[in-house]
Amino acid sequence: MTQPTTPAGSTPLAVAHRGDPYRHRENTLAAISGALAAGADAVEVDVQLTRDRVPVLLHDQTLKRLWQLDRPIGALTSTQLAAQKFAGGLRVPTLTEALKLFAEAGQTEGARPGVRLLIDLDEPGPARAAWEAVTALGAEELVAFCGPAPAMFAVREVAPRTPISLTWQRPELPVRPLLDDLRPRYLNPPFGLVDRRLVERAAEAGLGVATWTVDLRRTMRRMCELGVASVTTNRIDILRQELDRRGARGGK
Repeated sequence: MTQPTTPAGSTPLAVAHRGDPYRHRENTLAAISGALAAGADAVEVDVQLTRDRVPVLLHDQTLKRLWQLDRPIGALTSTQLAAQKFAGGLRVPTLTEALKLFAEAGQTEGARPGVRLLIDLDEPGPARAAWEAVTALGAEELVAFCGPAPAMFAVREVAPRTPISLTWQRPELPVRPLLDDLRPRYLNPPFGLVDRRLVERAAEAGLGVATWTVDLRRTMRRMCELGVASVTTNRIDILRQELDRRGARGGK
């Protein structure tokens, strides 16, 4: 994404959580397009692998919650998944399709510069297949990764220089050897852990704070005042309004 730190009072990046899930089903191409149209600086998506190790956009390891199909994603091949008929004509997209959408969107008039697809990995398993999908399209400059340390170590093995955000759920910073090995650009805690001290300590360590999942206006404003570098939200339109209003007032 851009700079690793954001001075207190300035405007953070707006990250759309799983696209624009208030208007479209999460982790679909429609949700990604909606988030881009709403002015996202990055769109976070989750990746799982099919039985034949094709990376697809899905948070859960089964299709039950989102797609009402009680099957593990790892039990279906990509061909079987593509053949599934879901309500509304929707389907589970591949990571490759999402990357192509991003590439096309970046070429349209008025596109926001530097927009990234933020690939969230909860586990190490999909890292290699996800990066192979990225490199097959020459889309290295379009992506960043986020996730806990084991998943980010797997990303570092295949992508030594790609930007990563280290998902972190403790009030203390990671130890220096872990930061030196992973070289994250951002520390990625839930907003309930974010306070002035954490932001300042992260800045001293050369990290920005990228926080999630912030859906209330007052919390968006508080995160801005604390000086976070990015905010992830399910309500990208509301966050964009808040950040644009803040920018028009000079960050106040």
